[in-house]
Amino acid sequence: QVQLVESGGGLVQSGGSLRLSCAASGKLFNIMAMQWYRQAPGKQRELVAVLFSGDKIGYADPVKGRFTISRDGANNTLYLQMNSLKPDDTAVYYCNIRNPPFYDYWGQGTQVTVSS
Repeated sequence: QVQLVESGGGLVQSGGSLRLSCAASGKLFNIMAMQWYRQAPGKQRELVAVLFSGDKIGYADPVKGRFTISRDGANNTLYLQMNSLKPDDTAVYYCNIRNPPFYDYWGQGTQVTVSS
């Protein structure tokens, strides 16, 4: 069983930056998608960014131009660079790595709080 461990969350002022990391405890093969989700209080979990095999990338409209998803394949680590942060970005951020139906791993979540 592979575990995903997230880090990099914290408290930042509006306009600031954070870089989230998601490290896998073991080697993953045939990854189909690596994703970042977030869940704000009282809201449903939403997809923020996705990196597909073949390096195709997609972003949710609210974060386009501000967030960048990337990976370090050698270390099986996923990143989310978040710039120009806004209070609306406040949420718990989760990483997800999947190849359905074979595996679908989630991290424990990391809190990002953006103050105005």
